[in-house]
Amino acid sequence: MKIVLMIVTSLMMMLSYNALASSVDTYQFSKPEYEARFHDLNKILRCPKCQNQNLADSNSMISQDLRKEVFRMMEEGRSNDQIIEFMVMRYGDFVLYKPKVDKVTYFLWYGPIGFGVLGLLILITVVVRQRSKRTANDDTQQESNDHLSAQEQQALDKILGNEK
Repeated sequence: MKIVLMIVTSLMMMLSYNALASSVDTYQFSKPEYEARFHDLNKILRCPKCQNQNLADSNSMISQDLRKEVFRMMEEGRSNDQIIEFMVMRYGDFVLYKPKVDKVTYFLWYGPIGFGVLGLLILITVVVRQRSKRTANDDTQQESNDHLSAQEQQALDKILGNEK
């Protein structure tokens, strides 16, 4: 019984080891400068499937395919701009980590600044209103203290111990 259990455990371990292994992309570049360009492009292009990973960091199937596509286009002699343009046309601006500033992405780039300024203006308005209410209340209380009748002044002096 122990031998059967050991054989089954060994077999399961060997099968699971193969399932955990992942393929490693190896590319033979025709020019040495292509390798540096390849790695740079893979860092600035985002995986369309993953949440926030670039092509270099992602292990998804689509990232593997896109890395092959980038390699193929580089070997065809396309420039970085042509490769990026192809990826944007195919997958949209999402494929770029830093999308270009244009009328579609204008809000994406400057919206946070606008919300920050708006929040600051609201905060300043609230603080100014609170201060003006506080000074108005202080002035009202001061005026009410200045206009006491003689009886009220005597009662106040008696309470405060300021009788003459």
